[in-house]
Amino acid sequence: MPKPKLLVVCPPDHYVLRNLNSLRDSAEIFVGNDTAALSRHAGQAEIILYSGLTGKTVDFPEVWKHARAVRWVHSLSAGVEKLLFPELIESPVPVTNAKGVFKRSLAEFAVLGMLYFHKHVRRMVDSQRAHKWDDFRVGWLPGKVMGVVGYGEIGRECALLAKALGVAIYAARRNPTLSQQDPILDRIYSPDQLSDFLHELDVLLMAAPLTPETHHMISDAAFESMKAAAIVINVGRGPVIDEAALIRALEKRKIAGAALDVFEVEPLPQSSPLWDMENVLISPHCTDRTDDPDWLDLAMQPFLKNFQHFAKGEPLINVVDKKAGY
Repeated sequence: MPKPKLLVVCPPDHYVLRNLNSLRDSAEIFVGNDTAALSRHAGQAEIILYSGLTGKTVDFPEVWKHARAVRWVHSLSAGVEKLLFPELIESPVPVTNAKGVFKRSLAEFAVLGMLYFHKHVRRMVDSQRAHKWDDFRVGWLPGKVMGVVGYGEIGRECALLAKALGVAIYAARRNPTLSQQDPILDRIYSPDQLSDFLHELDVLLMAAPLTPETHHMISDAAFESMKAAAIVINVGRGPVIDEAALIRALEKRKIAGAALDVFEVEPLPQSSPLWDMENVLISPHCTDRTDDPDWLDLAMQPFLKNFQHFAKGEPLINVVDKKAGY
């Protein structure tokens, strides 16, 4: 039986490729990060593994034009917005992703964000640097309310850890009935109740994917609905928050602070006011990049599992709803 051809969109010298050694006898593998080379090999490929590690060197929609035999596309990340161009969306080819792989580390950052502001960690660090014994009162998490937008695997994991600290959990869901029996949730809102939802929160946790519907869903009007003591944590996608509106809200103290792992433009431009704000905690989109176990080794596990399913003709896991965007 001929081996399926696997087209890997990735720098050829990247260490993550070591995870493909187990497939050397099961697949014919071509690795590239050049549009022309990938296009030449795409015609015979049955599987495409899209790493997202090539920066802007690959025009994937152009490669896709040549991928006439592809039966499955896998994204090494959970976010798939770069793959969801019309030709791929309308094709019958399934797209799978690494959904949920990094949920624990991202949830830990969410807890860090809550503690950072409620325990006034910046003030502690500043006092330590100044050799100043600054006796002050700190916040208390039990009884606070976290509201989750994007209650998928990441959002739910964030909620699970926060719940363990005594935080009440609300969620805004496109389809509230999906979570009516979820024991973690104390209250569920529909999208048309967003203003009421935001008004109740001490912490807004954004874990939503980027789709046309979620782009800039949190903007000036949303911040006007929030408590002045509320904080925003974003572990989803940067553009779900209107960054200019966020900066205005922080400057005017419409909200108390923000812990951000993602941004509208990455890397965050040096000119961004966010860098110098004392009420902002910035992570350079690295809270999923664990060192032990290595984050990319973890990311490869769903692909390797799915390769076995594909080879046996079994249903794939982590299949993306291409029209919904996640």
